[in-house]
Amino acid sequence: MKRFILLLILAVAFVSCKDTQKTSTETAQSEDTADLIVTNAKVAVMDDNRTITEAIAVKDGKIVKTGTTQEILKLKGDSTKSIDAKGRTIIPGLNDSHLHLTRGGRFYNAELRWDGVKTLKRALEMLKEQAGRTPEGEWVRVIGGWSPFQFEEKRFPTPAEINEATGDVPTFVLFLYSRGWLNQAGLDALNIDENTKAPEGSTFEKGPDGKLTGVLLAEPNPTILYARIGSLPPLSEEAMVNGTKQFYRELNSFGITSGIDAGGGGHKFPKDYTGTKVLAENGEMPIRLSYYLFPQNKGAEYEEFQEWMANNKVGHNGEIHLDHGYELEGGGEFLAWSAGDFENFLAPQPMLEDRPTWREDLKKILVLHAENGWPFRIHATYGETISNMLDVIEEVNTETNGKLTANRWLFDHAETVKEEDLKRIKALNGGIAIQARMAYAGEFFVERYGADKAKQAPPVKKIMEAGIPVGAGTDGTRVASYNPWPALYWLVTGKTVGDFQLAEPSNQLTREEALHLYTKGSAWVSKEEDVKGTLENGMYADFAILSDDYFTIPAAQISDLESVLTVVDGKVVYADKEYKELNPPLPAVTPDWSPVKYYGGFQKN
Repeated sequence: MKRFILLLILAVAFVSCKDTQKTSTETAQSEDTADLIVTNAKVAVMDDNRTITEAIAVKDGKIVKTGTTQEILKLKGDSTKSIDAKGRTIIPGLNDSHLHLTRGGRFYNAELRWDGVKTLKRALEMLKEQAGRTPEGEWVRVIGGWSPFQFEEKRFPTPAEINEATGDVPTFVLFLYSRGWLNQAGLDALNIDENTKAPEGSTFEKGPDGKLTGVLLAEPNPTILYARIGSLPPLSEEAMVNGTKQFYRELNSFGITSGIDAGGGGHKFPKDYTGTKVLAENGEMPIRLSYYLFPQNKGAEYEEFQEWMANNKVGHNGEIHLDHGYELEGGGEFLAWSAGDFENFLAPQPMLEDRPTWREDLKKILVLHAENGWPFRIHATYGETISNMLDVIEEVNTETNGKLTANRWLFDHAETVKEEDLKRIKALNGGIAIQARMAYAGEFFVERYGADKAKQAPPVKKIMEAGIPVGAGTDGTRVASYNPWPALYWLVTGKTVGDFQLAEPSNQLTREEALHLYTKGSAWVSKEEDVKGTLENGMYADFAILSDDYFTIPAAQISDLESVLTVVDGKVVYADKEYKELNPPLPAVTPDWSPVKYYGGFQKN
């Protein structure tokens, strides 16, 4: 009996030992295998050496290794998802450092997009088709993202053409923040007639007969345009959430994996952020988003920032704190409305001197940011504006013992920033975010300020050579399209979407330089350059497989690039072409009459 018990104990110990060895082996195998591998690719790691390799391995949402296909296949286990890139190019996910994402999603399903439309004839046909399906009480609206020079006809639509296309369906068409068109039904719906007073710095255009043409002119104040957009009927919360999902999928389709939201007029926090907040709360964000807060109440901006700072912490959004997924970043792009200039190149340059309170308004708000440790960004188109603002920034920084610039801060746009001011920005640890607004309005800039000034607008190369951090973006969805590829085309060639040559050769970037600004450069803006922007080991697994090779195709084809597979946090968020079966489900577009249901967003070739 004793012998039997002894043998039983030995048998149990043996089995236990085998199980332990098996568990240890499984654990070791699990630790050595990847969750996802992509092989047979041209992987642009975008490290300092600009390494190009063949394959990539992902585990727990991060890059664990890049190398040859043979090397990466060694990390394949039973549960590893494997994707064959079939020779396609992989780049780090694009990051738009100045994009109005939350507002874009909020309105996406209500808007007809002319982004990418090649002819005015087709644009007007789309207006007519959409008017035919738009129900009573709703509007047809084209809210920016286009240029007349993208059309073969190289011109704006006329009021008569818009009226003919839309009939008795109220319609509003916006070009940048420069001008808009209301059809007669739209004028009637808003009770606008010859006696209606326009906001200061703007005009309701009248014809020779003294009657309204329907054209709204910002000269240069865009309040007249903001007001018309704000008066249009809102979508339901359900449709806004749906539209946000559609819009973020659209961004993913171009290889965008991150975006930094610059707030925007007519878009109040937190009320108007519902669409994105719902996705964040449900763990459904397919894009990493950080956002800045833009005050809405002219003259009461200081009180708005006080309230926000008392109730919100940078890096968080209330009870939601997603790791680099949906986070409050700071204040801007406007801090004080009196200190803002406008990028309307169809009208004379606005001067801060015409607004006597701008300096004290801005200083007060900058002090508040310094005291609360909030990062900030400031909209500034013109060099003269930047010079004046730098005087105030330097003054506040001195008075607060460097607190103001201890956090990230930057200027947005900076089309005509002066060389001597680049040194001041660098000394204050500032950055600059540039956008492709000149790609959509460059012809008008040349008409007003001359071709010579446009050659260095903005002086991207000089900014980079000064050692100033630079992020790239679009400023979509209104003053430019949200599609990043026309923006990259502009950075590389210096040409507008109408193929007009703006930048001189010394201000044109290599493809690697332009891509760097759209990846790691933009990551600097949100203090994330150590976690994303390259495909080095340990960085976030955010990347895109492209439809063609960005580095070798003819420059004219850069604008037509898109993603065929986009990965965020190691998970596929968009897939097309040969990978279409990997595309995550997306709900049907609502409401049923939405232009997005019939046209999508950007009109791809």
